Amino acid sequence: MPAQLIDGKAVAARVHESVAAAVRERVSQGLRAPGLATVLVGEDPASQVYVRNKRATCEKLGIRSLPIHFEATLTEERLLTEIDRLNADPTVDGILVQLPLPKQIDPNRVIERIAPEKDVDGFHPYNFGRLAQKNPLLRPCTPFGCMKLLESTGVALRGARAVILGTSNIVGRPMALELLMADATITVCNSKTRDLPDVVRQADIVVAGIGKADFVQGDWIKPGAVVIDVGMNRKADGKLTGDVDFAAAKERASHITPVPGGVGPMTIAMLMENTLRAARLRESAKR
Repeated sequence: MPAQLIDGKAVAARVHESVAAAVRERVSQGLRAPGLATVLVGEDPASQVYVRNKRATCEKLGIRSLPIHFEATLTEERLLTEIDRLNADPTVDGILVQLPLPKQIDPNRVIERIAPEKDVDGFHPYNFGRLAQKNPLLRPCTPFGCMKLLESTGVALRGARAVILGTSNIVGRPMALELLMADATITVCNSKTRDLPDVVRQADIVVAGIGKADFVQGDWIKPGAVVIDVGMNRKADGKLTGDVDFAAAKERASHITPVPGGVGPMTIAMLMENTLRAARLRESAKR
């Protein structure tokens, strides 16, 4: 039978409902709504769409949005000064600097300048290290969302063999740490991995995040495997497609995420959850 679709929109909607209810409860108790600062540098169309969607979701859930937009000529020092200002602002619980940044700005310096307790992207070395130690605070949003999607399938992760394609700090590496924390047995593949199709064929769980359209072929998928496609690629005809050949893979997998409508909605949902968590953690630290 064809695979069951993992509906990222539906799972994200449940996260939204939970966050919105918690925000309403906070406000009813006289606490302020969590505040998220979104910093956009330049006019990259994709980045503008992502930031607009994040701000719209904040508004829908009752989270205070603080939009900040700089021209592409912004200097690194000026951006770091702005981050320092946001770090010191007690009404700001989360700081998100939209990537990629213009070439004159070092993203690593920017990420490390954000206070770890306000790092709602989960990219700061402190938060990465906490995840590696199985004691996470603010978790990278896309892998965190992938774990929610896997949880929604009811498939047991403990002892499962998981193969991750891609080693980025945004998806591949933190995804490996998330699955290790769930007691899965993981293999992380890169462009030098030998016999890649055979490695993928051993996987009970496949997470593809390499940015190559339809790279993972259907016959690479073990019958009954769960496929999480993090890829988001635009074809020449303008249509979006993932890293997995969806039509072929769904005939072999037990569960699979579509593109779009799978992982994408979860990234913003987990950003909202991280922002709420950041507000709670900062309040706890004051007591």
